[in-house]
Amino acid sequence: MKIDINSDMGEGFGPYRLCDDEALMKVVSSANIACGFHAGDPDTMARMVRLAKANGVGIGAHPGLPDRLGFGRRDLPFATDELRQQMLYQLGALTAIAKAERVSVAHISFHAAMGNMVNRDPVLADVMMDAIRAVDSNLIVFAMPDSTIAQAAGRAGLKTLLLFLADRAYDAQGKLVARGLSGAVIKEEETLRARVRQFLKTGTVTSIEGETLVVPARSILVHSDTPGSLELARIVRREIESAGATIAPAAEIVE
Repeated sequence: MKIDINSDMGEGFGPYRLCDDEALMKVVSSANIACGFHAGDPDTMARMVRLAKANGVGIGAHPGLPDRLGFGRRDLPFATDELRQQMLYQLGALTAIAKAERVSVAHISFHAAMGNMVNRDPVLADVMMDAIRAVDSNLIVFAMPDSTIAQAAGRAGLKTLLLFLADRAYDAQGKLVARGLSGAVIKEEETLRARVRQFLKTGTVTSIEGETLVVPARSILVHSDTPGSLELARIVRREIESAGATIAPAAEIVE
């Protein structure tokens, strides 16, 4: 079985860095690269693309809302077409930088509030997926299982790669527990290791209420801004290798 490990990368800007991107790029198989709105800048984007190319890591756009102070995690009252243009602007920027480095953008993964807004609105989701398809119908859309984004990508004829978030707690409905609530972010090594083992062996996760949920995912996300993210990603990688699975970028998993 092939499993992808992905992380949001290049989420600093200028001299500011959120994590050790160079080291993390040696652990993951797909990188969701911030495209200059919630984080990132042209130089950082190019550095991430070059790092991904050097390490054989799949390259993906990670568009977010134009909200550096809020790290793209606050809902902002943009109209549907404004959100569409913001997503296209960011996807276009990364696509051009990648092409100049002789590599291609393989996937797209929405960041935080932009992703939440798309997931709450099927009409907006259809608009976004149609725009993505118009740019590149081969782009793989990263999405949570049974999410509005996954459903809209299917309607648009786009390929999807479903995610398991190793470092975030789920509720009984399969939704992520909101950041800020107790237990929402998984940082303890043994807890993370147990969750990954359970997912790999049974395709399930235990919700914060104690219920067992089926998670039909093929990619494990570790947020780079989670404290200790590099070691957490290394733990995920070791667990996958111990289970006998092969770590591969999205394009090698989605046919």
